[in-house]
Amino acid sequence: MGNSAGHDERIAQMTFSSVYPHYVTKVEKKGRTKEDLHEVLKWLTGFTEKAIQRHIADKSTFEQFFSKAKLNPNAHLIKGVICGYRVEEIQNPLTQKVRYLDKLVDELAKGRAMEKILRSEEGV
Repeated sequence: MGNSAGHDERIAQMTFSSVYPHYVTKVEKKGRTKEDLHEVLKWLTGFTEKAIQRHIADKSTFEQFFSKAKLNPNAHLIKGVICGYRVEEIQNPLTQKVRYLDKLVDELAKGRAMEKILRSEEGV
């Protein structure tokens, strides 16, 4: 992937709390709920509800956010294009994790079944 170091650094320093309202708006506009979004966040990161709220309140950067996350072992199954890039080909690990989250939010907003979004055994 042709991402520049500057692009990766910009993503690393972006705060989760600045992007979170956009995730909520995107999924709610398509008939999903904030609870659905949080289910996806918990699946990807291993965070509890309290941890998600703490990252929002603390204005954690994506770098801080994902440094505390325990990425789901099935995250590598997230494939496809987001923001013009194939998520499975992104070289920078942090940028890839952020794009994993973007892809899951996109799937949620498009009405994909939760078991498929969460890459469960029967949904894969």
